[in-house]
Amino acid sequence: MELKKIIDDLIDGYEEQPHIVFESTGVYSRTLERFMQENNYSYCLLNPLEAKLQCDSLRIHKTDRSDAHQLALTHFTHERRIETESNDVYRQLKRLSRHYSELDDELSVTRSRMHKVVQETFPELEKIFTTKSELFLNVAQLYPHPDLVLNHSKTIIKNRILSNTNKRMSVNKAEEKAVELIEAAKQSYPAASSTDVVCDQVRVYAKRFQELLLQKEQCIGKMESLAERLEEYGILRSIPAIGANTAVRMIAEIGDIRRFDNNRQLNAYTGIDIRRYQSGKFIAKDKINKRGNKHLRKIMYLSVQNMIKQRRFGGNHFVEYYDKLKTQPYNKCHKVASIACVNKLLKTVFFLVTHNQNYDYRLAP
Repeated sequence: MELKKIIDDLIDGYEEQPHIVFESTGVYSRTLERFMQENNYSYCLLNPLEAKLQCDSLRIHKTDRSDAHQLALTHFTHERRIETESNDVYRQLKRLSRHYSELDDELSVTRSRMHKVVQETFPELEKIFTTKSELFLNVAQLYPHPDLVLNHSKTIIKNRILSNTNKRMSVNKAEEKAVELIEAAKQSYPAASSTDVVCDQVRVYAKRFQELLLQKEQCIGKMESLAERLEEYGILRSIPAIGANTAVRMIAEIGDIRRFDNNRQLNAYTGIDIRRYQSGKFIAKDKINKRGNKHLRKIMYLSVQNMIKQRRFGGNHFVEYYDKLKTQPYNKCHKVASIACVNKLLKTVFFLVTHNQNYDYRLAP
């Protein structure tokens, strides 16, 4: 390759490798990253915001060539960290984590669309069955309209219910559901007929919902098989209310936590470091920066919410800290107390992983 020849010629001419620095631009810079790693060239990879702050000047002159020139000039005035090649497991986990988030977003859209069309055809279905259950999705495909229910006998409907659930449902329970379904069909007055295309839409959305649920399970399964090789997986699982799903996604978004020098860097990466603003007599209210990894921030916040919900299952010093902040003299609101717990959780995770220790409530501060 021409780039490799240029770099090798510079190495031969100056008897040392040139300093290579470029900006991280997502998918567009990954090809260059791989090239550098495979050829064992050391390089500096800059965050786009960091690159902008370092290269900004009073005179606005923005071209690709001038950007590259500015990055080279500022390399002499700023201390930049050499990028280290991370374990391929972390890269694969991060890709799977982002794919999982995409599936989750699509699932929310599909759920909303399905709710809309079910309200037009057979709204009582959502009262009889749990809307996220396999049985509801199968019944919605079989009977998207009450007229289709009334065309079958109680025995046929009962047998179909039994054959379309993955739970151990008794014959009596299935018969109760069949009777309930028939009564609901008799009372229902849908906005569309049984031959309307909206019934086909119900079937399509229900089937797509099932496919997305299966893909999410498979995605987490792949992540678990990869994460089991890492020491931090077992450490995270030892923390109360952190299950396999949360643990693998946390590892995926943090990456190799050992690359951080301290927990404050991890806080900044997550985006929960405090932004302070004071000018003269004006002092703004402290807020978090939200400049870090929004996916990790969401996972950490939801982890704290799960801990609060599962407080009855055992000792948890994060929940105790939350309760302390919620009472006098602190009297913090829910979100402020939750973010404080996220800070404590990140600090704990950093300490446990870097010291290779499992969580122990008796030793928790």
